[in-house]
Amino acid sequence: MDVGEAAAAGAAGQQLKDELAEKCQKLFQDFLEEFQNSDGEVKYLHDAEELIRPERNTLAVSFVDLELYNQQLATTIQEEFYRVYPHLCRAVRNFARDHGNIPQNKEFYVAIQDLPARHKIRELTSARIGTLLRISGQVVRTHPVHPELVSGTFMCLDCQTLVKDVEQQFKYTQPNICRNPVCANRRRFMLDTNKSRFVDFQKVRIQETQAELPRGSIPRSVEVILRAETVESAQAGDRCDFTGMLIVVPDVSQLTTPGVRAETGSRVSSAAGYETEGVRGLRALGVRDLSYKLAFLACSLAQTNPRFGGKELREEEQTAESIKNQMTVQEWEKVFEMSQDKNLYHNLCTSLFPTIYGNDEVKRGVLLMLFGGVPKTTMERTSLRGDINVCIVGDPSTAKSQFLKHVEEFSPRAVYTSGKASTAAGLTAAVVRDEESHEFVIEAGALMLADNGVCCIDEFDKMDTRDQVAIHEAMEQQTISITKAGVKATLNARTSILAAANPVGGRYDRSKSLKQNVNLTAPIMSRFDLFFILVDECNEVTDYAIARRIVDLHSRIQDSVDRIYSLDDIRRYLLFARQFKPKISKESEDFIVEQYRRLRQRDGSGVTKSAWRITVRQLESMIRLSESMARMHCCDEVQPKHVKEAFRLLNKSIIRVETPDVNFDQDDEGVEDMEQEVQEGINGHSDIPNGINGVDGVHSEDSIKEDITKSALRLSFVEYRKISNLLVIHLRKLEEEDDDASPKKSDLVNWYLKEIESEIESEEQLINKKRLIEKVIYRLIHYDHILIELKQTGLKSRKGEGDEVLEQDPYLVVNPNYTLED
Repeated sequence: MDVGEAAAAGAAGQQLKDELAEKCQKLFQDFLEEFQNSDGEVKYLHDAEELIRPERNTLAVSFVDLELYNQQLATTIQEEFYRVYPHLCRAVRNFARDHGNIPQNKEFYVAIQDLPARHKIRELTSARIGTLLRISGQVVRTHPVHPELVSGTFMCLDCQTLVKDVEQQFKYTQPNICRNPVCANRRRFMLDTNKSRFVDFQKVRIQETQAELPRGSIPRSVEVILRAETVESAQAGDRCDFTGMLIVVPDVSQLTTPGVRAETGSRVSSAAGYETEGVRGLRALGVRDLSYKLAFLACSLAQTNPRFGGKELREEEQTAESIKNQMTVQEWEKVFEMSQDKNLYHNLCTSLFPTIYGNDEVKRGVLLMLFGGVPKTTMERTSLRGDINVCIVGDPSTAKSQFLKHVEEFSPRAVYTSGKASTAAGLTAAVVRDEESHEFVIEAGALMLADNGVCCIDEFDKMDTRDQVAIHEAMEQQTISITKAGVKATLNARTSILAAANPVGGRYDRSKSLKQNVNLTAPIMSRFDLFFILVDECNEVTDYAIARRIVDLHSRIQDSVDRIYSLDDIRRYLLFARQFKPKISKESEDFIVEQYRRLRQRDGSGVTKSAWRITVRQLESMIRLSESMARMHCCDEVQPKHVKEAFRLLNKSIIRVETPDVNFDQDDEGVEDMEQEVQEGINGHSDIPNGINGVDGVHSEDSIKEDITKSALRLSFVEYRKISNLLVIHLRKLEEEDDDASPKKSDLVNWYLKEIESEIESEEQLINKKRLIEKVIYRLIHYDHILIELKQTGLKSRKGEGDEVLEQDPYLVVNPNYTLED
């Protein structure tokens, strides 16, 4: 048919027929009627009968079946998909009507699945417009669902004739001419909404994943249009495969850019008073042509690799049984074998981080974080989080970022961000204005994208305090609340946070507490379940081993990595183990309570006051870690051995912190105060503390000065604890032997010096040791309150803390409330 004839036929109101599409429709309907699966029954018959239900309108067809049935039909559908799509939907409608009682005006759609080739977003060019494609990407923004007009029924305003089934093509399309032969109306039509057909319609934006990026490129994004049953099936953060066609739509946002709006306004308004008329035709917009943009019309959507880590990870309804059914026999046997492994804890750690040497505690903490505790909901609908947050603080080059990168690559839903480059909105969620509809939509940030996964934040200490506050709510309540620009929303952020931070000044200072070392606020610190301190210390043995490991890795990359389990095995095992919801047994309950009481008491006693506050959150951390341990061993109840390991980890992460060196000269008064006192001592105003500057305190002024300004007297915390335990045990022993035997201070000093006489070689050493033990005793009395001094008359009245004025030689006893640490 030539163009002129077509125009004539169009004017006469005849419908054109597309013979190729009609033939496809017939063949496709035959395929639906005839194609049988391996059991010999018609494969799509059951699905078609399902379409009777009012909420169902889409039939999913496998492209592999089409190829098996008729290769030519499959090729035509793939190459001419845009052209034949309405006819394929018609074939589905006929097929469904033949096999069920279906209302006349119900629309049906076809969804093609299992397309063999997958394209990247960068490969979408104009050559592929209209063909059947499958693309993959990560959803970054979803819009609300709107109704879309599919086929309209119009009423002619001149002769009241109804014009039915006018196809709408991505924009509002009126009939060309009234159907009534005597009426020549081409302009004045009114839409009859009751008789028109609408379909659900949703726009989502997808973006390239980081793995697909070519070097030096910014991730590209494309709008995907979802219709009918596919709406609301993709959430922000999902990695999905979309099957559909590439289409061209007018770029409406270009027409309404602010600069042009002013120009249009000046064009239209004129002295004759036509201001109210608005824009007439596109010509009024000036020289700018209508530009087009590519969009992707998806007919079906599937999660990328759904079995492990796509949607399935967050489907709460899954059971261990259903996961078992998804696996092949070999995979299931492997999972079973892993669950029986006696040495599973260690093997999983080495298989997950084979390239990192040492740091076993951190590996264990990160592993338990991946398994996670059990989230619970109380009767009042308050949710208790199950996710475990871990923070790694350490010197440079202690493999902090390596841990984060490993977790990001391993975990299916993991997001990696850096602290300095992240703002509060980028971490939580941003409210942005949509270019076309000019309404506000929520764009997901890192914590939302990592929902039910892990969010790795590097350089956590370099973040602005304002931005850190945004994470408070996400870390404990696991939601993100937004109230801005008229959008009120509470979004889920059920994510574990793995943060890495550098200490203040780059290096961890052992003489200060954790709080002074890390630039984090107390609320955020208490929200982390585990704190790991990595200190880069010189140690001949470990340095040699690390050097060997690194050189080995560089010279033989493949061979030097020995994994007991492959990463896929661990993913499967993780998914299976996470289905367990372990309950806490009675004996474990008592054990947890007892351990928490001990931690709390230790926190209140003097020595460890500065390092870390033990709060109820640490109790919850212990419960979560115990559940995670039980999950890892696929147990249905938490046993005391699980609690023990959890307590050990928690203790490790606290104890490592509480061991600053004990600095005697800077207890509270600085060295200057000491000098002042000594000056006074020399001028005869006060007694010099017994033997502090020599055997009996009779030294020249110069040597005293020299003694004081010597490097501050220090002891490592372990040494200090060792000496104090030695003294306490000795005093307790004396008390047991004879109730009234309280040794004097000088007796205790002499006893200690006698104990260590084998280590003393010179007089100078003797003087130093004596000075040291007196400082230790002074500290034990006045700071840690472990020893109590007694005069003959009874309890001594305490002097001010700064005064180092001691009575000549008091009696010493151990504080009756003091319990020896392990």
